[in-house]
Amino acid sequence: MFEYRAFALRKLVSIAPRYLPFADVATKEVPLSRLLRLSLFQVTVGMAIVLLVGTLNRVMIVELSVPATLVAMMLALPLLFAPFRTLIGYKSDVNVSALGLRRVPFIWKGTLYQFGGFAIMPFALLVLSGYGEAVDAPRWMGLSAAALAFLLVGAGVHMVQTVGLALATDLVADEDQPKVVGLMYVMLLVGMVLSALVFGTLLENYTPGRLIQVIQGAAVMTVALNLFALWKQEARDRVRAQKMQTAQHAPFRETLAELVQKPGRKRLLVVIALGTFGFGAADVLLEPYGAQALGFSVAETTRLTALLAGGTLIGFGIASRVLSENGAATRLGLIGALIGIPGFSGIILSAFGGGAPLFLAGTLATGIGAGLFGHATLTATMRSAEREQIGLALGTWGAVQATAAGVGVALAGIVRDIIVNMSTYADLPAHAPYNAVFLIEIVFLALACATLIPLCGKARTAQHPGIHPSKRSIPDPHPKSAEAS
Repeated sequence: MFEYRAFALRKLVSIAPRYLPFADVATKEVPLSRLLRLSLFQVTVGMAIVLLVGTLNRVMIVELSVPATLVAMMLALPLLFAPFRTLIGYKSDVNVSALGLRRVPFIWKGTLYQFGGFAIMPFALLVLSGYGEAVDAPRWMGLSAAALAFLLVGAGVHMVQTVGLALATDLVADEDQPKVVGLMYVMLLVGMVLSALVFGTLLENYTPGRLIQVIQGAAVMTVALNLFALWKQEARDRVRAQKMQTAQHAPFRETLAELVQKPGRKRLLVVIALGTFGFGAADVLLEPYGAQALGFSVAETTRLTALLAGGTLIGFGIASRVLSENGAATRLGLIGALIGIPGFSGIILSAFGGGAPLFLAGTLATGIGAGLFGHATLTATMRSAEREQIGLALGTWGAVQATAAGVGVALAGIVRDIIVNMSTYADLPAHAPYNAVFLIEIVFLALACATLIPLCGKARTAQHPGIHPSKRSIPDPHPKSAEAS
């Protein structure tokens, strides 16, 4: 039996590079099995996103009869921690540990935050809804407990993802960073798809007891998968520990100011905010648009998520291939934003005679554009930072990206609802509220392109901008020791 399992594992690893995007980032020192194991932290992040934004969003409104406004406030609470991703990344860069560990302690802390939030969440939601015997419980008790649960999960997700990506980039050479980032985000999409299928199946026959089991099961799986993902990933380096203890690190504000003051950095952050807002505002509107404007069924609108994710995956693949060959990240980001403009134009025109084919083509194009833009801007952010500041750079990108995406989703819903209310007084067609939001997204993508063009003129395709060749080395001098220690 043992020989059969070993043979199956060898076969799986041997065929994966041909079918798994970005798998060619694996080397003899950092094999594919190790990278796939590390990427499990993205699976738990995807599981948390699906549970909060998808499953619990529907359960709280429909089954638990929680007011939609209160649900929206709860789902927005994790965004409060998005700006702190910069500080989290900086702390992981300069962390002092007796064993020389930098990233692992923060990922473990984030995992425990997620576990604590999931442990509190089901009972807090039942008290908040006044279900069963909880009807006599004070309203403030359920509200405060639910807020604490969502805050803990949000803090854990931001911490795990920021520091986990920094750990992944620590393991590979600079020229392989785009590929390893692409691989991590592929696993995020995989985690979201699998989690959605599992949660949907488990909650098909909903009961409060089943909800408790599902959420607490997610808590246990988060701890188990993250623990397995972290096992022997970061080498124990006591020499580095001694250096970190005696080194003088600049304060966070000075380090962040130095990073932001680099040529083109502020403009790049503005581009990330504009482009992420432009692509992200449509996330919650594509499915209802397909239903109300084009008459799609529930099954057909559900497939839109897979189409959008597939386009994003294609964009990741193209970006990873181009950037791994020292392609200009800013130019690729410009191409991604430009692709999004005709993509949203096609979605708008589908309601004016273009029909379903144009709508699906536009959805696929926006997914490809979002994948190109997201991967390119993340790579540009990493390339402009020193090796010792990768965590801070990733945190800065994540803070801007998560905040802009959250604001985009919120404003998209607000604009749509305002125009829907206007429709009661003016006889507006069903597609009008959605097309207004899509037009706003086109404007923001055009602004992102205009802001990004000056950076493209300064891009150097022959080498990584902002990084001296002497600094392009792997920080872990003994990559094998991470597995052997």
